[in-house]
Amino acid sequence: MKSPLHVVILAAGKGTRMNSALPKVLHPVGGKPMLGHVLDTAAALKADAVHIVHGHGSKLIRTWFEGRDLGGQTKDPSIVWVLQGPQLGTGHAVQQGMAEIPDAATVLVLYGDVPLIRAETLAPAIAAGEKTLALVTATAANPKGYGRILRDKKDAVVGIVEENDASDAELRITEINTGFLAAPAKKLRGWLGRINNDNAKKEFYLTDVVALAVKDGMKVATVTASEEDTLGVNDRAQLAQLERLFQSRQAQLLMQKGLALRDPARFDLRGTLKFGQDCSADVGVVMEGDIELGHNVSIGPYVVLKDVKLGDNTRVESHSVLEGVVTGRDCRIGPFARIRPETRLADEVRVGNFVEVKKSTLGAESKANHLGYIGDATIGARVNVGAGVITVNYDGFNKHPTLIGDDAFVGSDTQLIAPVKVGARATIGAGSTITKDVPAGGLTICRARDQRTLPKWTRPSKKKP
Repeated sequence: MKSPLHVVILAAGKGTRMNSALPKVLHPVGGKPMLGHVLDTAAALKADAVHIVHGHGSKLIRTWFEGRDLGGQTKDPSIVWVLQGPQLGTGHAVQQGMAEIPDAATVLVLYGDVPLIRAETLAPAIAAGEKTLALVTATAANPKGYGRILRDKKDAVVGIVEENDASDAELRITEINTGFLAAPAKKLRGWLGRINNDNAKKEFYLTDVVALAVKDGMKVATVTASEEDTLGVNDRAQLAQLERLFQSRQAQLLMQKGLALRDPARFDLRGTLKFGQDCSADVGVVMEGDIELGHNVSIGPYVVLKDVKLGDNTRVESHSVLEGVVTGRDCRIGPFARIRPETRLADEVRVGNFVEVKKSTLGAESKANHLGYIGDATIGARVNVGAGVITVNYDGFNKHPTLIGDDAFVGSDTQLIAPVKVGARATIGAGSTITKDVPAGGLTICRARDQRTLPKWTRPSKKKP
C-alpha cells in the first residue's frame, strides 16, 4: 500500500541579499511568488499535506497565502504552518516541520526559493523514498556554493560535504546536492535527532542525514535533475535569471501548441493563456492574469494584456495597454490605446491611437479612432466618436453615465457632460459642449456664434526681475 505523501517546504529564510522588505519566497517568478510555484508542484504530486516552515515575514506570507489565486486548481493539499523561531540550519528546520507528520508517511523536502523544480523530476525520488533515503542531484558546470555528493569506489553515495567544510579534492566534485530529498518519515525523524552542529557555520545540516543513513546500512538512492530545475534564488540577479528560464520554458510550450512568437526571448507570460489557431505575438508583449485569445488574434509589439478576452480576428496594435477587457470578433485596437477594466467591445469596433476607454460598452461597428476619453458610457452600434471627444463623467464626487444611441455621430472636440443621453442617428457638431440630452436625429450644435479678433490684445509675459 502506498504511504501518504507529506511535503515539507522550507520558507523561513530572510533573504538578506535580496535587500527587500518582502520575504524572499514571495518574490515573483512569472507573476507568481516563488512559494506559489512550489505549492503548485506539491499539488501536482497529490501531496496529502504540506508543512510550510516559515519565520521571517510570517505575517506577509500567511496574508498572501490566504488571498492567493489557485488558478483553477481544484484540490489544495492540507496546509500545516510551522513557525521556526531561532533558525539553526536546514536540519533544524525540517525537524520542526515534521512535528505533525505520521511515521507511516513518505516525506519530501522542498524549498520556497527553488521554484522551477518539476513534479516529473521529483516523482522517482518519492517512489524510492518510500523505502530508503532518496536524493535529487545534478551536475553543475560551476558547483560553487553547493554541497558535493561523496561516493565510494563502487559509486555508492556515502555522504554530502558542504562547501565550507570541503577539502580541495572535494571542491572539484561537480555532482551537487540540490537539497531535495525523500525518505520514510520514521527513519528521517531518527536521523534528524542524531545530527549535530559541529561544522564551520555551527548549524544543523540536513545533509548530515546522508552519512547517518549509510552508517545504518541503508543504500542511498539518487535521481538526476537538470541544473536549471534546481536553481535557487539568493539575490536579484539570480531572480532575474530564473525569470528568463521560466519564460523560456513557457514560450517553448506555447509555440509547440501553435502560438507564433516573433521572438520567444522577448515575451513574458505572467499568468495563464488560452488561444485558438493562428494567433501571434510580436516582441515585448507582456500577458498577465487570465488571457484568452480567439482564432487569428494578432498582438503587436510592446503590448500589455491583463485579464482580457479577445475575439476572433482581433488585432491589437503596438504599445497598447488592455486590462479587464472583453471584445467581439474583428476588433482593431491601438496603437497607443489604453482600455481599462469593465470595458466591452462588440464585433468590428475600432479604438484608435491615444484613446482611453474605461468601464464602457461600444456596440458593433462603432469607432473612436483618435485622441479621446470614453468613461462610464454605453455606446450603441455604428457610432462615430470623433477626434478629441471626451465624456466628462466625474463631478468631483460621483461618476455619471453617458448613453449614445445607434448610428449617432459625435463631432470632433466635443465634451459630453454626464449624465447625458444622445439619441439614435443624432449628429453633434464639432466643438460642442453638451450639457443636455440630445434628441434622436437632426444636428445639435453648442458653440459660440461669432468669431472675434482683438487686435490690441497683448499676451501676458513674465515680469523681469
